[in-house]
Amino acid sequence: MASQPDAAPGAPGTPGESRASLRVLVLSGSSRGGSVNGMLAALVAGLVERAGATADLATLGEFPMPAYDGDFETESGQPPGAVALRDRLETAQAVVIASPEYNASVPGVLKNAVDWVSRFRPQPFKDKQCLLVSASPSMVGGNRGLWALRVPLEHLGARVYPDMFSLAMAHQAFAEDGTLTDEGLGERLGATIEAFLDLVEADTRYLCLRHRWYEFLGDRSDAPVTARAQD
Repeated sequence: MASQPDAAPGAPGTPGESRASLRVLVLSGSSRGGSVNGMLAALVAGLVERAGATADLATLGEFPMPAYDGDFETESGQPPGAVALRDRLETAQAVVIASPEYNASVPGVLKNAVDWVSRFRPQPFKDKQCLLVSASPSMVGGNRGLWALRVPLEHLGARVYPDMFSLAMAHQAFAEDGTLTDEGLGERLGATIEAFLDLVEADTRYLCLRHRWYEFLGDRSDAPVTARAQD
């Protein structure tokens, strides 16, 4: 019997066949013009699109919010910026956050946005697939800030992808066309995006593979909730 050719990417029966239905919010945690994290977010959005999914590129500056204040929330409700960010999260199957690093931690404005959005019910970060990337002029590429950002996201039930991508010396890392000058780093970023989308696709298509482990107890699920919940 003659051998059959390999299936083309995206053909029926291959892992990428349903990526066209996947929507990924790619959020830059910086609103500064010329931000290296904005450049990294734009590059990631392009890689998401090239991989067959839909990228929704945004910057944190599109969602202005005051510092979280419980009295303000009681009197005025959620600010429009928090509502808009919640809406964008809810329309996506996954989110990629490109975050700066401030003083070896997560920027206050990004943490503030997470705090505001966490007040919605149902809580939009719960069970959301999330990939963290960073860019920094420093030699560590903002990696310490990503470790700090994992804590609140995982507490809220987000499924933060184990691998993270940090771009060191980012002010010198981009070519004029927005790609990375280091071919090896570019390939690694592309491979990370592909692997992440494979997981998002599996989570979307094969519900039996879902495995939740979360601390956030503000929502009620069908399963009994204890100090930690696993289903």
